[in-house]
Amino acid sequence: MITEKIRKQPANETECKASLNSIADALYVIGGKWKLRIIVALKEGNKRFNELQRTIEGISARVLSAELKELELNGFIRRKIDTGTPVVVEYEATKYCNTLEDVLSSLSEWGAMHKETVRKSMRKG
Repeated sequence: MITEKIRKQPANETECKASLNSIADALYVIGGKWKLRIIVALKEGNKRFNELQRTIEGISARVLSAELKELELNGFIRRKIDTGTPVVVEYEATKYCNTLEDVLSSLSEWGAMHKETVRKSMRKG
């Protein structure tokens, strides 16, 4: 249950600021519309650029390219190049992605709960 996972609130202003800064740092790295979707897609297995673009509906090639570069820079994904003929470029999730397991699980649970809450409120009103 979600309420079981709620942690103790910051006790003072210093702890509150530290918590806010940590959240800001996390959102800077994984925030936005696409980054977590890309990570989830790559956790299913290695993919080439066009496979990723087909998997993640609505993402443009330009945005995908930029997001992949940022994710690689932050250590979440790795770009593998096979220099055979033809040259094949694949993207894969790194072990560092596993540090996001709890975050992804919690977001998935919360998203499903929120969607159901909105549906129920729409039926009432």
